[in-house]
Amino acid sequence: MLRPRDQSGVTPDMRDPATPSDVTISSSAPAPFDDPTMGVAVAARTRSREPPLNRLVTIGDSLTMGFQNNAVFRTEMSYPAMIAHELGAEFRHPVYDGPGDGLPLNFEALVRDLESRFGDRIDVWEAPRALARARKWLAIHEDYWERGPGARFAPPAAINHNLGVSGWSFATALATTARSVEARIRRPRDGLFDDLLPENAQERMELRVLASAGGMDRTVFEAAEALGAQVGGGHDPDVGIDTLVVMLGANSALGTVVRLQVNWRGGPQFDGKRPATVVAPRLFRADLRRAVAAVRRIAARRVIWATVPHVTIAPIARGVEGRLSETSRYFDAYTYPWIAEHGLNRAWDPYLTHQEARAVDSAIDHYNDDIAQAVVDARRDGLDWRILDLAGLLDRLAHRRYIEQKRAQPEWWTPYPLPPELEALEPTPDSRFLSTDAAGRRDAGGLFSLDGVHPTTIGYGVLAQEVVDVMSGAGVDFPGPDESPRPRRVRIDVRRVMAADTLLRRPPRSVDASVRTIGWIHRNLPFVGALLG
Repeated sequence: MLRPRDQSGVTPDMRDPATPSDVTISSSAPAPFDDPTMGVAVAARTRSREPPLNRLVTIGDSLTMGFQNNAVFRTEMSYPAMIAHELGAEFRHPVYDGPGDGLPLNFEALVRDLESRFGDRIDVWEAPRALARARKWLAIHEDYWERGPGARFAPPAAINHNLGVSGWSFATALATTARSVEARIRRPRDGLFDDLLPENAQERMELRVLASAGGMDRTVFEAAEALGAQVGGGHDPDVGIDTLVVMLGANSALGTVVRLQVNWRGGPQFDGKRPATVVAPRLFRADLRRAVAAVRRIAARRVIWATVPHVTIAPIARGVEGRLSETSRYFDAYTYPWIAEHGLNRAWDPYLTHQEARAVDSAIDHYNDDIAQAVVDARRDGLDWRILDLAGLLDRLAHRRYIEQKRAQPEWWTPYPLPPELEALEPTPDSRFLSTDAAGRRDAGGLFSLDGVHPTTIGYGVLAQEVVDVMSGAGVDFPGPDESPRPRRVRIDVRRVMAADTLLRRPPRSVDASVRTIGWIHRNLPFVGALLG
């Protein structure tokens, strides 16, 4: 165990009985991994003067794809695409354009459409017309992907550099191929109100990545292995990839806050009739080991492994009903933001208990120790693997957990320094659910999009900067304005990122009202609301 668990203050009422025995509950949050090298030196290797053909390759989930507002859309502004822009490097990625702005459903686009017709709120007498409008909007979106241009897809000529797919875990990424995806696709049904979302949306997202893999039976790891084998031709004769980033694992626990249910795969009370929403650490470790073996077969100069963020910090699960104590980082319960506004009714509203939230975070701490240990082991073997502590980043941005509750801050905690351009905004963006009025952003949010799970464009810019910092520390050359390597700290072009952020530049007139609108969608369009749980 890389980081000892502090159990000095753990009491029996902190542990949920459904929690697997291999989850050690801790009374305090473990310190981040501040050193990307994990304190293990690797001897410098003689390198070719010419970089590998593929400057940046990424394997991951929705964060790598560039999801926001519950859709993958502007993939040219995903965090790896931002990095490739700074590198001046080619970066191949799939696109998901369409009238509804992406797959499976862009909440920002739907909310803007409803607000343009019904204002800041949908009143009772407007509900029938609002339902009719939502149905029409969804029908256009569905038709594009099931029968229109979105249903016709030509495989790209070369392997994508962005190999991220929404919803994937290590286990999924290790097993899924274009052939297995095609076997899951079913002929779309038409005419049913409950089927107004594009059917096979997950498969359509997957195929746009896997169709480039160079074979029907290749996984994304094997596609990356093929990119690593692209050597010579004036480039590095030994490796085909300069930097490989692996950012997987969040979906081993994310379902707990998206569905507000805890169902442990590998736990003593696992219900096989319901989806597993969190994975026992021993099962995560087994999948990680297989992924590590797959990555070791990929010829890359360096590999960056991201840790798993504490999903209970994401604003999709809002803490309510006070804290256990002034020094506790946990609220008594967690529910959806639109429910919290009116007060949680435990008789019928979905929620997580503080014991469940603590157990999920503790499992994630185990996941991250295993990822860190994999980096340590590889570096001891002479491989230039590094860690990007995404969990530590989110912990330092956790507004309601730590910034609002100073007595809950661990000894190691310091606030995350946002880029000066973001710090200068009024109000400064933070990790709360976005709050705006007719004048713009009001007093909260800006780093998370309207799905309460994925970053906004500026949030992805923060993540891109963290990856760039690790890459720079590993010796990656980022060309300056005169094409010479930059000796100073490389900074993401924040103003370019800000200009691309629609929620920042022109937010809906009232995102407080939009939260109510999303809640209205959740209640009245259950097939859409199912995307959130």
